[in-house]
Amino acid sequence: MKKITSYLPWNTDLASLLLRLVFGGVFLFYHGYGKINAYNDILPQFTDIIGIGAKLSFNLVIFAEFFCAFLVVIGFLTRLAVIPIFVTMAVAYFVAHAGADFQVRELSFLFMFLSIITAILGSGKYSVDRLVFKNR
Repeated sequence: MKKITSYLPWNTDLASLLLRLVFGGVFLFYHGYGKINAYNDILPQFTDIIGIGAKLSFNLVIFAEFFCAFLVVIGFLTRLAVIPIFVTMAVAYFVAHAGADFQVRELSFLFMFLSIITAILGSGKYSVDRLVFKNR
């Protein structure tokens, strides 16, 4: 077992798995599923902040927060799947909550950077990507 004081990583594949499960899982079950489950209640409150229509914007958010989050959780096309999540969080941080205090924007900021970290780490050994693309 590696020393706790060592600067070397213990297991980057395990870290990648845990990151994917927590990061993707929060989006999938809390944010994405919540929006799908309450679609008709949330849609009238959703505003068109980027000029493509409120319904399309809301559907794109659901795509990122549910479908892309599912791909992150299972580790399939992970680096591509975090792109819509990153864009959604960047819009939330820089546009939707632009005038708000950092405390309001903090969650979108964290998710934005967790997207970057997930893209850098990739899906790791414990993923569908490894099963599908193992010879590449």
